[in-house]
Amino acid sequence: MQRGLLPIAWGVLALLPVVPASAQGGPITARYACADGTHLTAVFTPPATMPGSVALTLPGAGQPVTLPQALSADGGRYAAENLEFWVKGREATYTRGSTSVTCRTS
Repeated sequence: MQRGLLPIAWGVLALLPVVPASAQGGPITARYACADGTHLTAVFTPPATMPGSVALTLPGAGQPVTLPQALSADGGRYAAENLEFWVKGREATYTRGSTSVTCRTS
């Protein structure tokens, strides 16, 4: 049975943003450049933290917006009210209301 767990573990690791090994014990920070020219910083709770969350900081915004982790069949999804941040590999989609933009780790 343990043979079947290895591909699942690698699949989960592939969804995380690329970060230095020293950051793996604490929060994970990733910087994204979006198609509309926006740059944002995402600080993910450590992988073992349940429930997970992400704190998003956008340029010009005073405080980071923290979104709780939401159910997702593919990738990492964080959502609250009219905001959603959906991560898969090095790409993410940031949605505010009915407006979405695609972002990529920079």
